[in-house]
Amino acid sequence: MSAISLDGAAVAITGGARGIGYATAKAFAAHGASVYIGDLDAGVALQAATELGGRGFGLDVRSRESFAQFLNAIDLPLAVLVNNAGIMPAGPFIDEDDAITDTIVDVNLKGVMYGTKLALPAMLERGSGHIVNIGSYLGEVPAAGLASYCASKYAVIGFSEALRDELAGTGVTVTAVLPSAVRTELASGIRLGGILPTVEPEDIANAVIRSCRNRPAIIAVPRWMRAYEIAAAASPDRLLATIRGRLTRDRVLHTLDAASRAAYEQRVARNATPSAEGTELPCARFSLPHSSTD
Repeated sequence: MSAISLDGAAVAITGGARGIGYATAKAFAAHGASVYIGDLDAGVALQAATELGGRGFGLDVRSRESFAQFLNAIDLPLAVLVNNAGIMPAGPFIDEDDAITDTIVDVNLKGVMYGTKLALPAMLERGSGHIVNIGSYLGEVPAAGLASYCASKYAVIGFSEALRDELAGTGVTVTAVLPSAVRTELASGIRLGGILPTVEPEDIANAVIRSCRNRPAIIAVPRWMRAYEIAAAASPDRLLATIRGRLTRDRVLHTLDAASRAAYEQRVARNATPSAEGTELPCARFSLPHSSTD
């Protein structure tokens, strides 16, 4: 599969105003791409896009109509769509409000599917295009305290791989990028580092750029994380439980710094209701962080 030429290419990035999304937009701009940033906070999207010489828009990925308005505003053939928007509330599943559960699925999974379905027709007509879905290695590694988030990311991986096979031979490709823990607001209050592989937003941005060259099915960040799947298949359940306890269970359920995380969780809760279908987002009314990683 030939590489996507980024110089002058139109690249759309959801949740592109902060964290991984902003780092990705910056990396594409550095390669000469025309970046189109969509974010729930339209004001921050405009500011980020202005800094990078691109264009910014209000976007609620939960709304098919809002996503359609975003893509229709792109005045060049879309070469790359980066489905990055995501949220990660933390805590015991039994205590999770149904509205939060619905919002996790709507943002992390349905948003990816809406955007992909809307972008595909023009890509298929041209016989060229690339879709990058920012998943998480928590779509491969279960994490207590993040059950709904893990479920959404498992689904993103399955969707990405199945759709990639469906599109074989069309010239349109799908890559799932799977970060480990990333130093963004989504991970606020969670003890990072140590045995838990931890990377920077720029590492994920570089992986997205790499995906445009050889368009692989999956890119793990760091790359050696793919070895976990082989090791897990050969390990007894008791050993796996011990490893997972040190990786995530203790960090999320037992030593989570709730005070450091409070502002993020409150913003998620405030916005945990779907926007009305067909309602155009005006400006910076919402501030739900859109950076899809753990």
